[in-house]
Amino acid sequence: MTPPEAPVDGTDHPGDMPPAASVCAPPLSVLRKRSDFLRAARARRQGTPSMMVQARKRAPDEAEGIRVGFTCSKKVGNAVARNRAKRRLREAARAVLPDHGRDGWDYVLIGRAEVTAARTFDALLDDLREALRKIHSPRK
Repeated sequence: MTPPEAPVDGTDHPGDMPPAASVCAPPLSVLRKRSDFLRAARARRQGTPSMMVQARKRAPDEAEGIRVGFTCSKKVGNAVARNRAKRRLREAARAVLPDHGRDGWDYVLIGRAEVTAARTFDALLDDLREALRKIHSPRK
């Protein structure tokens, strides 16, 4: 049986195809090792109403690209609340870091109690953009 979207004449119509997956931004590398989180904790940090962002510039011989980690303490709530907050932080990072993050940097996004899960998504994105702007601005 022929699917309804198949061309009748059997030829390909490139305009009808969705964009290739390679057109999208590359996926972010995720921090998994405790030592990476600890190094980021000793570097720059910027608080926002919905999250804390820690960032550090890696040494040239370390991994390439943008790496990001997510964490929420038990102050955020039970496992369901912590996972919901981390899912929202993950989506915010996917949306913002490819454009506003810098290659060769590690970022750790830390959820805040009751706020990260409840804040509107647009405000969450704005908070992350503002934190990155402040982190990457020259120090005085």
